[in-house]
Amino acid sequence: MLSYTILFDLDGTLTDPKPGITGCIQYALFKLGHKPPDADDLHWCIGPPLKDSFSLLLKTSDATVLEQALSLYRSRFSSIGLFENSLYPQIPETLQAIRFAGYKTFVATSKPHIYARRIIEHFALSSLFDGVYGSELNGTRSVKADLIHHILLTENLSPPTVVMVGDRAHDIIGAKHHQIASIGVTYGYGTEQELKAHGADLIAHSPDDIPRLLEIKLS
Repeated sequence: MLSYTILFDLDGTLTDPKPGITGCIQYALFKLGHKPPDADDLHWCIGPPLKDSFSLLLKTSDATVLEQALSLYRSRFSSIGLFENSLYPQIPETLQAIRFAGYKTFVATSKPHIYARRIIEHFALSSLFDGVYGSELNGTRSVKADLIHHILLTENLSPPTVVMVGDRAHDIIGAKHHQIASIGVTYGYGTEQELKAHGADLIAHSPDDIPRLLEIKLS
C-alpha cells in the first residue's frame, strides 16, 4: 500500500502571520529612511521570499542594501514578530484528521527553518508533523521548488505520492516543477484566481476542506 505525504506551507496556510511580517517590514523600511506602506498594502509580501519583496519595495537589486533590510527585519522578527501570529481556525483538528488517515506531514516554508520550528513549537503543533523544512538564513532553498527538491531527496519521497498545500502561486509553481499534486487554499493571502492560474489541482476554502480534498485526490 502506498504511503502518501502532505507538504504544508506555513504563512497563510497554517498561520496568519500578517501583524508580525508587515510590522517587521515596516520597521526595516523606516530604519533605512523610507516611509513604510500601510500593513494592508503589504499583503503581497506574505509568502514569497523576503529578499524578493524588499527588492521590489526598495526598487533595488543592490545586495548590500537588501542584506541590510533583511538584517533589520530579522532583528525585530526573531524576538517580537515571530509571535505576532495566529493559527487559522480548525488547523489542529485538520492536521489531526490527516494524521489519523495515515498521511505523513511536513512543513515546507520559504521562511528560515530556525523560525519555522519555533513557530510550530509555539503553537504546540510539533507532534502533528514528521519534520519542519525551511530556507537557510543565507537564502538557500527560499525558492519553493528548491525546497521541495530538498525534501523529496532527504525524505526519499516519490512525487506521485506527495501533495503540496499552500496559499500562493509560488507553492503551486514549486509543486508543478516536481510533478506533484497541489491544493491551493483561499483563506490565506492568495486568490482563487492566482492559484488556478498557476495550475492548482484542487481548491480549499477552509482548512477543514483539506482532508476531504486529499481523499478525492489520492483515492
